[in-house]
Amino acid sequence: MKKLSAILKKIFGYGIMITLFAGGFTFFGYIAALIIGGSTAAAICGFIYDKFMPVIVYITSIMVLLGLVAMYLGGEMALTAEGKKKKQ
Repeated sequence: MKKLSAILKKIFGYGIMITLFAGGFTFFGYIAALIIGGSTAAAICGFIYDKFMPVIVYITSIMVLLGLVAMYLGGEMALTAEGKKKKQ
């Protein structure tokens, strides 16, 4: 399980890195559209909003799920509400 967890964490890391770069691409795409203006800007914004962002949202959701599975397979309980135990 630890080996599978390590592989899933590596995939998770690369996937989140790709989605962060894609988020930066959307930011710079909107900035470029603001500078260009006109109907070209509307086409750029339409592409980003209609075609690009839904794909990025799906990929991000899958990567988060993959990361959670990797953490639980590795023995980490990331989403538990367990308090820290005091040493006695």
